[in-house]
Parts: sequence; C-alpha cells; structure tokens
Amino acid sequence: MLTVGKDGAAVERRLAQGRLACPGCGGRLGPWGYARPRVLREQGVARRRLRPRRARCAGCGRTHVLLPVGVLARRADAALVIGAALVAKAAGRGHRQVAVWLGRPAATVRGWLRRFASRAGPLRAAFTTLLCELDPDPPVLEPAGSAVADAVAAILAAAGAVGRRWPGVAFGLSPWELAAAVTGGRLLGPGVSVQVRNTSCPW
Repeated sequence: MLTVGKDGAAVERRLAQGRLACPGCGGRLGPWGYARPRVLREQGVARRRLRPRRARCAGCGRTHVLLPVGVLARRADAALVIGAALVAKAAGRGHRQVAVWLGRPAATVRGWLRRFASRAGPLRAAFTTLLCELDPDPPVLEPAGSAVADAVAAILAAAGAVGRRWPGVAFGLSPWELAAAVTGGRLLGPGVSVQVRNTSCPW
C-alpha cells in the first residue's frame, strides 16, 4: 500500500513516467489495473466513490494499491472525519457524543478510538521523532492529560512542522491527511508498531 496525492491525473502521469517508487525495494512502479471500488464517507453525509489504482514494481514484482492522501486502509471514513473524532476524544468527549456530532454509528467511532488508544504510545513516539527530524527547534510537547491526547498533540505538532518545511506541498491538507500520508494509510492499522515513511516529502 502506498499513499499518493489527491490529484488523480497527476498520479497517473507520475506512474506512467516511472516516478513512483516501490515502498518495499525502491524500484520503479508502473500501472497495474485497479483495486476494488469503494465509497468513502466524508464529512456529514457527503460520499465519494473511489477506484484506487494498482501499481506493480518493475524490480521485485510486488503490486501495491495507491491510496489518495486522506484515505486510511480498511476504513470507510475519510481521515479528516476520523481525525475530528480523535481530537474530540483528546478533549474529553465520549464516543457516543462524538458519534452523534459526526453522524456515525457509536460502534464505529468506538472502534476508531479503541484502535488509536491501543497505538497511542508508539504513535506519539513516531510523530515526535518526525517533528524533531523536520524542525531544528521543535516545540516542547507538554503532557496533554492522556495517552490519546499526547498522541494527538504529537500528530498536530508534526503536521505543523511539515507545513513549515514544505508550505506549498502541504497547503490545503489537514493534519490528518498528512498523518495518513506519512503512515501509508495505516494510522489505525493493526498491531502496536508504527512506521513513519517518506519523511523527505510524503507526497
């Protein structure tokens, strides 16, 4: 799985020109059909139909699904929506209250929050490391009151550092789209390990 930009035409050009690298071996990716169509739930009642591109590495032969920035692996809701739930949880709101606010089932929101909480420590560490790599004088992240709030604060701070380092590239992207990009769509992935990739420029 590889996270790419929002502009589908630009992604197609980069793919045709061999300008996308395999996340496994660094080889050149080329077009290789499409993944299954899916419907992405955005803010409110907005829905968007996606048909993610597939690519195949000319080196190792592995295939990869190219996810647009802001789409998380195996999640029907956009990263922006899930991020709003995480910020609300960090502020002390419960999952039922957040679910009503977002117009999502309570069980769905509870699942996001539980998965994020199970990975909060590694996420905080990974995004704090990213912050320090990108900012020569990073802000000190004070304890925010909970493991979830600490991880959310680290993600927001790292996103701020990305915006300062690449203002043109990051313009128009939310912190949660940036978080989706640097985790390869695995912000809420299984397990407790977190891999932050593409820190030279995640898009």
